[in-house]
Amino acid sequence: MASTGLLVVSNIKQLGKSLKSIEKYVSSLYIHLNVNASSASITPPSWGRLISQLYADSHGYLGNKVDLRVLVSPLKKDNNVSPLQLLKPVDLIFSDAHHPELCDSLRSTLNISKPTIFLDETKASGCLQLPTECVQAPSLQVYPTVVLGGTFDRIHLGHKIFLTQAVLRACRRLVVGVTTAAMTKSKTLPELILPVEQRIALLHEFLADIDSTLQYDIVPIDDPFGPTQHDPEMDLIVVSAETLRGGQKVNELRAAKQLRQLDIFAIDIVESNVQDGIHESKVSSSNTRIDLLGTRWRQPQQANSKMPMRPYIIGLTGGICSGKSKMAQRLGDMGAHVIDCDKVAHDVYEPGQACYTKIVEHFGKEILSTNGRIDRSKLGPRVFGNPTELHILNGIVWPELMLEVQRRLAKLRTAAVVPKVVVLEAAVLLRAGWETNCHEVWSMIVPEEEAVKRIMERNSLSEQEARNRVASQVANADIVAKSHVIFSSQWDYDFTQKQADRAWQMLNKELESKELQSSL
Repeated sequence: MASTGLLVVSNIKQLGKSLKSIEKYVSSLYIHLNVNASSASITPPSWGRLISQLYADSHGYLGNKVDLRVLVSPLKKDNNVSPLQLLKPVDLIFSDAHHPELCDSLRSTLNISKPTIFLDETKASGCLQLPTECVQAPSLQVYPTVVLGGTFDRIHLGHKIFLTQAVLRACRRLVVGVTTAAMTKSKTLPELILPVEQRIALLHEFLADIDSTLQYDIVPIDDPFGPTQHDPEMDLIVVSAETLRGGQKVNELRAAKQLRQLDIFAIDIVESNVQDGIHESKVSSSNTRIDLLGTRWRQPQQANSKMPMRPYIIGLTGGICSGKSKMAQRLGDMGAHVIDCDKVAHDVYEPGQACYTKIVEHFGKEILSTNGRIDRSKLGPRVFGNPTELHILNGIVWPELMLEVQRRLAKLRTAAVVPKVVVLEAAVLLRAGWETNCHEVWSMIVPEEEAVKRIMERNSLSEQEARNRVASQVANADIVAKSHVIFSSQWDYDFTQKQADRAWQMLNKELESKELQSSL
């Protein structure tokens, strides 16, 4: 598959057919609207409506298979800058009509050796054909400086429409405020939001790609107002229909500071075609993050490839009341061999075990029950709330526990039938550093408030006691940073099961591929 293509569009009505013909060739596609003398009078709002519809329609045909970008700079009047200063190298040119001179010129500019692919078998030629409502759209003023803001996590269809509308209305500078972690805590799955530096870089790449003629000032913001509260040179703010009140608040703040009022342009949100009660009803980054659950979040470390591939060891971890045990049960039902480290810990606490001896030597016989076993209800108060003693206990238990796990794994490897996958369920997996004993890490996360609620219900604790339990855990962000697959049980049972099914199918496909490669 060629990575990037450029489609010269002359007939909007045939776009769907063109896109279906192209999708098998490319993963990225530029749209070059064939502007010539007959369409030179088209005004920015006309293009805005057309491009928004184009993005929406293309999503229906392609979904997220192809990164589509409509070039804006060629559409602007008095634009003397080459419209093809593209950031990605183009491999193929497609055209929905027969324009050999135009396409040959594009091939020369982009240094493409392959011939143009004409999609219209009739080889009809002509200018860009526009819907009547676009031709008749009223004109709208363009502004020297336009401003907008948002999270912009993983640029999607809604972002592309939002940003394009702003670019069309700017003739000199576009200012974009990008929210930092301080403003994204209440978002769905905030731990999966890309770092602000990465979001800014991707945003700049997209904007410079669709229109290289503007000055882009893309800045991180820690509050809803960002540079609008002090920049006197701004003229227009672009908002979505649901954040219109925010645009009005900006003007109230500017009025209090005697800064000129901004014109406000609001665009409608794009409705999502997934209506399952879990995803948002609009196209959003939250939906994108939800769709990442149960998928390959990051590739496993090469260092762990030195471990025997059978059994393939998955470390399953997560915070308190995140649903680890239930996920382990799901994976076990699908064929994995599960080792519950909490149960293994009970075994190494038994009399006669090295761990038992070391614990009694340090903490004394007063932690024993009448039958000589370690009484956790007596040991617990000695260590919880006492970091030094807890560190000592962990230093005794964790190495011995892992030794026992390794003994069990060694036994599995010599069994008549070696399990394909072993799931090592351990709440302390990351704190103990056991991820180095696994091929990869899968994790469960839930929002803090959900964890607190579950702890209160399960353990009959007060809210403060529950919050203390959560605070003592590894933070979700730290768990995500070391995970290769992520799940969340904050929604219903069936949706969590779908995540598990997706991950299990993905893993088995990958393992089958590795086995095939090793046999060649």
